Amino acid sequence: QVQLVESGGGLVQAGGSLRLSCAASGSIFSANAMAWYRQDPGKQRELVATISGGGSTNYADSVKGRFTISRDNAKNTVYLQMNSLKPEDTAVYYCNALIAGPNRYEYEYWGQGTQVTVSS
Repeated sequence: QVQLVESGGGLVQAGGSLRLSCAASGSIFSANAMAWYRQDPGKQRELVATISGGGSTNYADSVKGRFTISRDNAKNTVYLQMNSLKPEDTAVYYCNALIAGPNRYEYEYWGQGTQVTVSS
């Protein structure tokens, strides 16, 4: 079994910064693509950023130039550095990962979510 545990959310003023972390633990052979999503109540879950096992990244247009996704493969951890935060970044942020277990099959996992609130 694999768990994703997120941390780093909180309340920040507009223009401020936060760093989210998501650590995968359990029976892991390899952590492949990892990503961050966010969801505001009443809205669809939105893809924020992705990072491949090799480190290639992609970002939603709304966060380009402000957010940076990175990973530490030795720790099976993905990070989201969020700078120049805006009130519209307020949401629950979810970690997502494609992880292969000892049988080498890849499964998708989600974290429990961490609240980010940006005040104006």
